[in-house]
Amino acid sequence: MLDIKLIRTEPDQVKAAIRKRELNLDSVIDDILALDEQRRRLVAETDAMKAAQNAASKKIPAMKKAGEDTSVVMAEMKGLAEQVKAQDAKLDAVERAQQEKMYQLPNLPDPDVVAGGKEQNQELRQFGQPPVFDFDVKSHVDLCESLGLIDYKRGVKLAGNGAWIYRGLGTRLEWAMLNFFIDQHLADGYEFVLPPHMLGWECGTVAGQFPKFAEDVYHIANPTSEDRRFMLPTAETALVNLHRDEILPEAELPLRYIAYTPCYRREAGSYRSEERGMIRGHQFNKVEMVQYTTPEGSDAAFEEMVGKAERLLQQLGLHHRVSQLAAGDVSASMARTIDIEVWIPSMGIYKEVSSASNARDYQARRGSVRVRGADKKLRLAHTLNASGLATSRVFPALVEQYQNADGSVTVPEVLRPYLGGLEIIRPQG
Repeated sequence: MLDIKLIRTEPDQVKAAIRKRELNLDSVIDDILALDEQRRRLVAETDAMKAAQNAASKKIPAMKKAGEDTSVVMAEMKGLAEQVKAQDAKLDAVERAQQEKMYQLPNLPDPDVVAGGKEQNQELRQFGQPPVFDFDVKSHVDLCESLGLIDYKRGVKLAGNGAWIYRGLGTRLEWAMLNFFIDQHLADGYEFVLPPHMLGWECGTVAGQFPKFAEDVYHIANPTSEDRRFMLPTAETALVNLHRDEILPEAELPLRYIAYTPCYRREAGSYRSEERGMIRGHQFNKVEMVQYTTPEGSDAAFEEMVGKAERLLQQLGLHHRVSQLAAGDVSASMARTIDIEVWIPSMGIYKEVSSASNARDYQARRGSVRVRGADKKLRLAHTLNASGLATSRVFPALVEQYQNADGSVTVPEVLRPYLGGLEIIRPQG
């Protein structure tokens, strides 16, 4: 959530920053300012009424002691109490309306983030070169089926389109990647967390996914209560709520967390040819990184997280590129994002396997996550996240980039210890 003080003092600046996202929310900002003015007027009026109440109540003991009639003052107090109650109801309605409008505003992109949509994304660098083959390249779908790694047919039978089942060495290869990622993060000092997969509604609000993107998640209906719950779309949603409504000692920052979870997304399951197999699914595995930092430390943390995600792909030996996203392609709750995209040879395209993002204080303001420094002053924390990594796209890239002419797949060296030293996955039969 944005700072109401910034909106109040620099409305044109806020409007211009949001327009970099190819959004025009000028009318929403104008509504927020009008509601803010109304709210402040109601607060002043209510405070004046409560002051009059207090003054009247102080008269009564002295009047009674002097034997004076207090009925007029008591009637005045009763009238003031009714006015205060009505005023409080008005104030509550205005505050709720203002908050709903505030939730419609995305984060402001950092000043150096270029305006426009994804066509304005800027490639920063590449690792290695796309592999060159002297044979007809197979797709990951064909490779995974011939090697017995993935059962697409039965995955659809169990859960519909956008689902698959890991089998045999496919299961072990997936688990090897997850363990490799986790081991690397642990070596870098991250704390390993296994959060709940079913979250309370406030988690989505704090993360910035709700209310705008509430339809992108799977909702959980409880027939015995009114609880609103949902299946997490990414572990970030849980991790950025770990310290909700807490004050963090500055000396303990940064806090670094990783979590392994499946991710559940309703918007997945496209039937485009470029999203066959495991490229896009309703459930996929991911190791997620999240940091809580001071405002001064968030830029360094961001670069660290980008570098960590890149290093994982480099250790796997997979060709990939790194891109700075334009404002219109940055998710609503983030101020900046760098995508790391791996090369899929059979498709001739890059697919995102990690998005590293800095939310600045946007999520912390929603979640009231504050930092107390040595001077005892409180200020909002910064939160950051990055995939480290999403395996459902690393897996296809790995089998395709490491495929051999005989239909086998070479196992990257860093994964062999997790597979009992296995070097080659060969076709079945």
